Amino acid sequence: MTPSDPLNRRQFLAGTAAGLALSARARAEAGAHVFQVDFAQAKGRTRPLHGINKGPLAPGGLLDLTEPQRALGVPYIRLHDCHWPNPDVVDIHAVFPKPAADPERPESYDFRLTDEYLAATVATGAEIIYRLGESIEHTAHKRFVHPPADPAHWARVALGIIRHYNEGWAKGFRYGIRYWEIWNEPENRPAMWTGTDADYFRLYCESARAIKAEFPALKVGGPAVGNTGELMGDRLQPSAFVTAFLRFCRAESLPLDFFSWHCYTADPQELVRRAREVRRLLDDTGFSRAESHLNEWNYLPGGSWTGATRGATPAERQRFYEQMTGPPGAAFLVAALLELQEAPVDVGCLFHGEAGAFGLFSEHGVPQKSYEAVHAFNQLARLDRRVTAHGAVPGRLAMGAGLGRDAKEAVVLVSNFAHPHGQLRIELKNLPWEGGTLYSLEHGPKSEGNPAAREGTPLAPGEAVTLPLAAPAIALLRLRPRP
Repeated sequence: MTPSDPLNRRQFLAGTAAGLALSARARAEAGAHVFQVDFAQAKGRTRPLHGINKGPLAPGGLLDLTEPQRALGVPYIRLHDCHWPNPDVVDIHAVFPKPAADPERPESYDFRLTDEYLAATVATGAEIIYRLGESIEHTAHKRFVHPPADPAHWARVALGIIRHYNEGWAKGFRYGIRYWEIWNEPENRPAMWTGTDADYFRLYCESARAIKAEFPALKVGGPAVGNTGELMGDRLQPSAFVTAFLRFCRAESLPLDFFSWHCYTADPQELVRRAREVRRLLDDTGFSRAESHLNEWNYLPGGSWTGATRGATPAERQRFYEQMTGPPGAAFLVAALLELQEAPVDVGCLFHGEAGAFGLFSEHGVPQKSYEAVHAFNQLARLDRRVTAHGAVPGRLAMGAGLGRDAKEAVVLVSNFAHPHGQLRIELKNLPWEGGTLYSLEHGPKSEGNPAAREGTPLAPGEAVTLPLAAPAIALLRLRPRP
C-alpha cells in the first residue's frame, strides 16, 4: 500500500494534517506562559473588594441601573459625586438647603430626591457608605466646597441625616448605614476645599465626636485623601496633610474607625504597595484598629491625567476614556482586584459604577468593557473557596481561582494586562470530581479556533487548557464535571 493509492492517499493526508496540527499546538504550548491551579489547596475566600462609587439612578433619574449594578454583586456603594456635575442628592447643600436653619426641625431638610436615590441604592443589595460633605467643583466659582461657618452646626446637620436614614426620623428609614465619611479630599484645593488644613481638622473633630457620642456603634472616618504621599519604591513618604491629620486625631483622641484614601494609576502594583504602606502608617501612629478604605481608584491611562484635562483636545479626551473603560481598563481592573487580595485593605470602591466618564456604563447606560471586568471578578468572588494559583507576574499577568460550596463548579479568572506572552497554558490539579471536565469561556477572546469558545468543551483528566490571551485582555473559565 502506498500513498499513491486514492484511499491510502486520503488517509495519509489526514494523518499528516493531524500531525501538523498537533505539532503546531505542541509548539504553541511549549512557548506559552504556564499557570498552575491546585484545587486541593484552599486560601479562604476571594475578598469582595469590588465596591463602587455612585448609586444606580443617573443622570437625574433618567437612567435606572439598579439591575445591572445588582448583577455585579458589589459589596459597597460609596455616595460621592452623585449626579455630578449638578449634584442634587446626598450633598449637604442638597439635603439641608438653608445653612442657617435649625437642624433639629424636620422641615429644615429636603430629603425627597435623596430618599429616592438611597432606595434605589439599597435595592442593589450593596451596603452604603455615606459621604457627608460636597461633590467636587471644577468651575472657577466655588459654591459649596467652603469650610462651614460653624462646624458644630454642620455636625448637627449630619446627625439629622443619620437619624433620618437609620432611625426613621422625619418620615425616614431604618437602613442601618454603618459607615459615615466626613468630606472628600480636603487637600484637593480649591476643587474640593477652599479652607486650610486646620479648618478641616476642626470640622472632622466636631463631626466625629458628635456622631460617636450619639451613635457609638457607627463607624466614622475620613479624610478620603487623594494624595497619600510620594511612593519611593516600596516605601511611602506621607504627604504633609496626611501626617498632620493623623497627628491631630491622635493628639485629640478622636475616633478614626476607617482611614479612606484614593489612587489612580497605570500600575496595579502601586495599589498594593500603597495599601501596605497606608496600613503600616496607621499602625505606627496608633491606629492599628482603623480600617483601610481604598474608596476611589481606577485605571489612569499612561499614568497621566493629561488626556482628561481642559487642555486636552476632544479626540484626546475620547481616547483617554476609551482606554479607561475599554480592554486596557478592564484588564487593569481584574489584575488590581486579584493582586489586592494579598494587600491589607479592608474596603475597595472603584470610581465609579454609574454612567459617563470614568463609569462602568456609557452615557446611554450601555455596559462598558470595564463592567465586564467587574462582572467577571464577581463570578470568582461569589464562590465559597479560593484556591492557590501559581504563575502570576505582578503588575502584568494575574490569576485567581475558586470552588463553589458543593464542589460542582470551579472558576479560573485571568488578566493579561501587560505581559508579552499571548498564549497561556493553565494546568489544573486536583479538581474535586472524578472523570472528565467540561469548560467554557464566559469572558474573553471567543474567536474561531479557540476550543474554550465552545460551550461545554470536554477536557480529559490531567489535560491543560491552552488559551490565547494577548494583552490587554481578560478571560473567565468556568469548569464543571462531565456527566
